[in-house]
Amino acid sequence: MKSDVIDRSLLEDALGHRFQHRAILDQALTHSSFAREVELQAATETGSPNPGDNEQMEFLGDSVLSFVISQELFQRFPEYAEGELSKLRAHIVSARALLRPARQLEIGKYLRFGKGEEKSGGRSKSALLVNALEALIAALFLDAGLETAHRFIVRAILQPALDELQKHGHSKLPVTDYKSALQEIVHASGRSQPRYLLVREQGPDHRKLFTIEVHVPAPQNGGEAFVSRAEGSTKKRAEQGAARQAWEYLQSQQAGSNPGVADSSIEPST
Repeated sequence: MKSDVIDRSLLEDALGHRFQHRAILDQALTHSSFAREVELQAATETGSPNPGDNEQMEFLGDSVLSFVISQELFQRFPEYAEGELSKLRAHIVSARALLRPARQLEIGKYLRFGKGEEKSGGRSKSALLVNALEALIAALFLDAGLETAHRFIVRAILQPALDELQKHGHSKLPVTDYKSALQEIVHASGRSQPRYLLVREQGPDHRKLFTIEVHVPAPQNGGEAFVSRAEGSTKKRAEQGAARQAWEYLQSQQAGSNPGVADSSIEPST
């Protein structure tokens, strides 16, 4: 079924808002692959529509989401220090946490994709679903203002996340920012700060693959330096992947595991 003929009223019900400007909702649900195909068609067929995609709306929605979560956490947890609030916010707005509401909204079936992205399974790709959720937050903000976006964020994202965390205790927040977590653990182990290096960049502009190394120095009281390596579709994701490997390795050492290099992505530094 094509996404442009699906009745979006159910999505609007889930969002809690009827859009006055349908073009805003359309753009929030339009992937760049669809927009590019329409642009190519417009080059040969005058008068063809030229829809925007949801990438800029994703940027705005991310900012609105971060602001609302920050405001709510500030008001709800006055006893929390800045670092605790930042850690809690990072978990709630992480891609892993946002995937749950994105799937509950069934965003994938409403998205407009180009033929290539459609064939490659774009409707089930986690990153695209999360991006579209952020674009929808921007759409709510643009069409109805901050209050409407605020209500949706609290109901669909913040409160379920807090309810889930309450079951396990706030002290057991999952790690979502591995670069920060690595920085903390290397400091505690008497090491200098890790260094991130871009070692390879390959692929076409629309499908880049970055390889990042994180170099972790040896502790001052003796021990080995090592290097962790990871790949990602962005430099940020590659850095997080490399940091995660290094963090997990140091965690295993602290837990008394075999101090040898067990993971293929971890190498002694030369």
